[in-house]
Amino acid sequence: MAKEAMIPRANRTTVNAEFEAVDAHLSEYVVNVSRTGAFIRSKDPLPVGTRVNLRFSILLDEIEIVEGVAEVVRVQSSPSGMGVVFRRLSEASARLLDRLEQSGAAPR
Repeated sequence: MAKEAMIPRANRTTVNAEFEAVDAHLSEYVVNVSRTGAFIRSKDPLPVGTRVNLRFSILLDEIEIVEGVAEVVRVQSSPSGMGVVFRRLSEASARLLDRLEQSGAAPR
């Protein structure tokens, strides 16, 4: 039986912390993001293997948009949500996530 290669997790940056106050009114939102993926809080996570078109915002100096295609790779119940790996990002989104990771800047 072949072993799966261990891929190290990229550094995660917490985003959208202000949504915690209105969590009961939101069905899903991105909690943290890295160059390779994100964790999405969701009351109804999608099954592992599902491909999704993503578009979400991050508040830095201005509101920035991340968009692309991702695949659900992990589902958990506490907190309820799903981990996704980015499969394809817009060029602007890839540059934004690179900049975020390199600067170590925490979004507002």
